[in-house]
This record gives sequence, C-alpha cells and structure tokens, in this order.
Amino acid sequence: MIITGGWVATFDDGVGLIKNGAVLIEGSVIRDVGEKERILLENPRDEVLEHPKSIVMPGLICAHCHAYGAFARGMPLKVEPPTRFGEILERIWWRLDKRLTLEDVYYSGLVTAIEAIRHGTTFMMDHHASPYSIKGSLQMLERAYREVGVRANIAYEVSDRDGFDKAREGIQENVDFIKKHEGDEFITGSFGLHAQLTLSDETLEACVEAANGLDTGFHIHTAEGVEDVFDSLSKSGKRVVERLWDHGILGPKTIAAHCVHVNEREMRILKETKTNVVHNPESNMNNAVGVAPVVRMLELGIKPALGTDGFTMDMFREAKVTFVLHKLHTSDPRVMGAEKVLEMLFNNNREILGKYYPKPLGKLVKGAYADLVVIDYVPYTPMDEGNFPWHFIFGMDSSQVRTVIVDGKVVMKDRHLLTVNEDEIFEKARELAKALWERL
Repeated sequence: MIITGGWVATFDDGVGLIKNGAVLIEGSVIRDVGEKERILLENPRDEVLEHPKSIVMPGLICAHCHAYGAFARGMPLKVEPPTRFGEILERIWWRLDKRLTLEDVYYSGLVTAIEAIRHGTTFMMDHHASPYSIKGSLQMLERAYREVGVRANIAYEVSDRDGFDKAREGIQENVDFIKKHEGDEFITGSFGLHAQLTLSDETLEACVEAANGLDTGFHIHTAEGVEDVFDSLSKSGKRVVERLWDHGILGPKTIAAHCVHVNEREMRILKETKTNVVHNPESNMNNAVGVAPVVRMLELGIKPALGTDGFTMDMFREAKVTFVLHKLHTSDPRVMGAEKVLEMLFNNNREILGKYYPKPLGKLVKGAYADLVVIDYVPYTPMDEGNFPWHFIFGMDSSQVRTVIVDGKVVMKDRHLLTVNEDEIFEKARELAKALWERL
C-alpha cells in the first residue's frame, strides 16, 4: 500500500519535509519513504491512497493518559466541589475508580481509543486504576485497544489506599501482564504505581522486587501536587524524587509523570538516572497544581515528553497549550518555541517508546512501524523545513485528521472508523456511565 501526500513530514532528522511525497507500507512496517513519482514508478502494483491536499506524518503519541476516567465526562459531583488537588483525588477520581466493573473498564478503553484515533493519536501510555476490579483489567483494556486499532503500553497503578491486599493484587496484575506481552510488538506492559503519597516503603520494596528481571520500568505520578511533596517530607524527610530514587524506582525505562513540584536537585537526579519526564499541561492547569519547570528541564538537558493525563486524547491541542503556557508563566515570549514543542511531541515521546519496542515509532523511515496519519492542510503561506513547526502550532489541528493507519492497517479512512461500530459502542457506554453515576 502506498500513501501519498502533498507533503510528507518524516520527523526523522528534523521535520524531514518532502514535497509531493509518498510512504510505501508492506505488512506492519514502512518499506520506503520518498518522492511520490519514484515510489509509484517502482511499485506499480501496490494499492495507492492519494492525498494531494494533505500532509502525511507519524501518528501522534500520548506518553501519559488514563482511559479509566472516560466516564467522568459530565458526571454529577454529588459532594462539595474540591478546593485543592488532594480533594480532587478524594471526591472525584477515588470515588469513580472504586466503582468500575470490568465491563466499565472495557468500554472506557473503547471510547478512549476511538477518541485517540479521531484525534490522530495512534499510541497511548495508559496508566490504569480500578481497585475493586483489578484482576483482568489490563486484559480488558488490551482487548479494547486491539479492536479499535491503537498501539499501547498499559500499566496498573499500584496503591496502598485500599489496603495492602489490593496493592498486592495490583502488583500481580502488572507482573502477569508484562510477562504475557514479552515479545508483543503491538501491546506492551510497564509497572504502574499511583504516586509516592499512596505507597508505603514496604509496598515500594515489594514492587521493586516484583519488577526484578522483567526488563521494564515504572510509570508513576511524581510531585504532581504539593500534597505529594508534603507527604514525602513527612514520611521520609526527603522530597518526592529523592524518595523514589532511594527506593530504586527511577531509571531509563521509568516514566515520571507531571514533575510539577521538583527542585533543582530533583531535576538533576532525573537527568542523571535518565528517567523519562512527561509534561501534562492541560491537566495541571485544570487541577490548579502549578506549572512544571519544563523550561529549566530543557536547559539541564532533560527531555520532557508530552501526555494528557486523560484530560483529552488530542495531542495537537496539548502541543498548542505547551507552546503558550510557558510564555505566560515566565512572562517571556521567547521561551518554548514551536520547534521545542515539536521536539517534545515527536522526538522525546518516541524516545520513550524506543525502550519498549524493537522498531522505530514516531517517525516515517524504512523499517519503522507503519503508524501514520493524514491531515488535510494546504498552507496559504510558504512552508518549508524551517517554518513547519509554526505551521503545526498555528495552522494544524485534530479536526483536520482524515485517515489513520496503525500497524499497516487503515483504522480510519476519510473520517470513517473502519474497525468498530462507533454508534453501538457509544450507546452502550452511555448506559454504563449512567449506571456508574448512580452507584457513586
């Protein structure tokens, strides 16, 4: 199959912009990328999907999200509105996740995956919680993602908030899932932890012991709110990153989501341990927890990636928010240029995935997984390698996503989802969400 575009952005070395380009797909991988004329001439028998007024680019990657929160959309609160982050956890998320059934988990996965595809997101690092439906929950998410056609890494967030037995059950869910998916190139597992504020020393030690020999990393919320910092200082006399470091949680395959309240020493520890920081600006703004010191991280040589924390599955929007937030926060219009945002979105996100997958993701090159999107965009000003990032920020968005290909399969064509019945899924999801709200 050949996908042609008015432009192809490979994101291999820089933007890698090719005018009148094409991508040749064989099976689940890309076999060639280059000028349309040459690829068509050399492969006359291949099916061709022509997009002369579109840009072909790698599928977008969300480096931190929560499908389990899907049914919170429009959910009645039924309690006093939270005034701080700790109350948001207690009054919203910890009430919802405890009442999820495995069927709820499955349909939350389906609707989240559908939203991902429609927004051009082809990969999700999903951080799951359902404390009273733990066993088999990651398998339910896997089933949903395979059916829709979204590549994913999935983890169960271990926590002590419902007792040590539940923590042990969460540990086992992670271990079983990771072992089952060794060698899987579509769905992989990592070892989820909620946050240090809900994890005792005993449980952290149990997690490290259980992960030993699994060739995986941890996926944990890190210093998201000041509550996490105060709790860590109270329990250990150490700040959040310091405590996680002492327990052996940090490392090259570990994801530290948020890192809003980290100081200079903690940032240097994250850099030295090569821990992957994931910035989630919209969620941080919504929860009023603050702004992560991403500008300083970049200066130190840390490579922050981008996620959504489940706030959305729209990475185009997350990129735009990143672009403007740090200008406002620092009162400096020079910081966080468009080229830096795209470096985070494409280069840094795919660098994390490179630690879990044997073939490249997040770029269109020979031998990479065939995960790509086609967006309808015709520039009305000149567009080239140098100014493409500003076209991306100011001109492109998820409403322009026309066609999505994952693992070499067309998942959405001309805005029509081909893998599942969207109407039937949404109808069932509404029924389940209503029932869940009644149980709150």
